[in-house]
Amino acid sequence: MIRGVIAEAAFEIEVVERLEGWRSVTPQGDLPYDFLLDDGQGVVRVQVKLQRSLAHRPMWAREAYRFLPGDMYVVETQRTRRGSNKKTGGSTRPYRFGEFDLLAVAMYPSTHEWNTFMYTVADWLLTGRTDASEILKFQPVATTPDDDWTDSLHTAVG
Repeated sequence: MIRGVIAEAAFEIEVVERLEGWRSVTPQGDLPYDFLLDDGQGVVRVQVKLQRSLAHRPMWAREAYRFLPGDMYVVETQRTRRGSNKKTGGSTRPYRFGEFDLLAVAMYPSTHEWNTFMYTVADWLLTGRTDASEILKFQPVATTPDDDWTDSLHTAVG
């Protein structure tokens, strides 16, 4: 959990504070995203997560779910706190599609650098196993930029 907080702080220092023409307009509160960024033309909601590690090494996607690619890393995309929806009785731990626009993954476990991130569009993430409105708990992350993942926030926003 501490490393997740560090990942968010690193994103703020290494990415947000260096963005030209953008500013953080993130409101206070318990939100499904970590940063609300505004470029004057619109806002982008960014959820920051830390690449998953296992036994002090980067965790591969196939180690999370056997149906995921073996040549990709993995990130855990769920809230750290547990809860239940009083109306539906469902868990509030999974994120749902539409709660954030971009996923930023701090790649520290594989790069040992806090300024390295991979980004993807939230709508491109895999759906939950039993509920298509939920984002799958573990998501594959490309080791290098490809058609779905980029190491540039500007490219992801575009």
